[in-house]
Amino acid sequence: MLRSVPASFFGIVLGLVGLGDCWRFAYKVWGVPQVIGEIVMLIAVATWAILVTLYLFKWLTARDNALAEWRHPVQSCFIGLGSVATMLAAVAIGPYSHTAAVTLFQIGAALDIAYGLFFMGRAWAEPRDHSTTTGALYLPTVAGNFVAGFVAGYLGFHDLAVLFFGAGALCWLAIESVIVHRLVAHDTLPVPLRATMGIMLAPPVVGCVAYLFITSGTPDLVAKALLGYGLLQLLLLLRLLPWICKQPFGAPYWAFSFGVTALAFDSIVFVQRGLTGLFEPLAIVLFVFANIVMAVLAIGTLALLLRGKLVPMPSKV
Repeated sequence: MLRSVPASFFGIVLGLVGLGDCWRFAYKVWGVPQVIGEIVMLIAVATWAILVTLYLFKWLTARDNALAEWRHPVQSCFIGLGSVATMLAAVAIGPYSHTAAVTLFQIGAALDIAYGLFFMGRAWAEPRDHSTTTGALYLPTVAGNFVAGFVAGYLGFHDLAVLFFGAGALCWLAIESVIVHRLVAHDTLPVPLRATMGIMLAPPVVGCVAYLFITSGTPDLVAKALLGYGLLQLLLLLRLLPWICKQPFGAPYWAFSFGVTALAFDSIVFVQRGLTGLFEPLAIVLFVFANIVMAVLAIGTLALLLRGKLVPMPSKV
């Protein structure tokens, strides 16, 4: 089973770091216990280290499985999460070692650029079945560039952060139209792929995180607009939840985690930077909601792990 761990499991790290960041900023805004955020970040880094080890082990001992994932039109999208998780691990350890954080960011950003170029080059040059077009297409370029922009800004590399943000934003706008066209103009999404709909929430809210870290002061019109679109996406996903949940619970549902935690994080940063009125109660609601979602995902995942059903068999879907 350890040789079958899919790259999509790196999404667990994204959700954990997102939650840890929420608690770190909630400590600054509301004085919640600081230790909770640091414990979540510790779990996130430990999970990242375990998954990196298992994924490398997969390439060494089950190369056929790894290559099948590499070539798969949907599963290959998630390979980009490895570099994204590495960059977010830099955020988790940033307060303790700036040097180590910069090193992890450099490794993650380099891998992100390399895989993003490879993936999109293949997508442009080779035939593709429209039925395999899902929100996972955001991962190699949109998620990677937005997270690189956020982490670069967090570490103090402002100009680099702006470049990554611009790349992520324009990739998002281009790919969004492709994905939405597939959803509204072609056959309904197959049940085994419906959990990937959770990724649809991530671009506006993760883009907002990056934007907040390349700007300063009170969040402006652009930041508010990104948050507004994220809220709309959340409501749409809640409306579709019965349809999505026809897919049995499994690790793919972690696709919701990064978007949900990023949405809460954005709203908390809004309050921390001086926006009150509507935004403070909204931040509280979204913070509580993010914690509930993460608790459900964690409990469900641990239950599957204890039953030996967490790691799926290699799939052709």
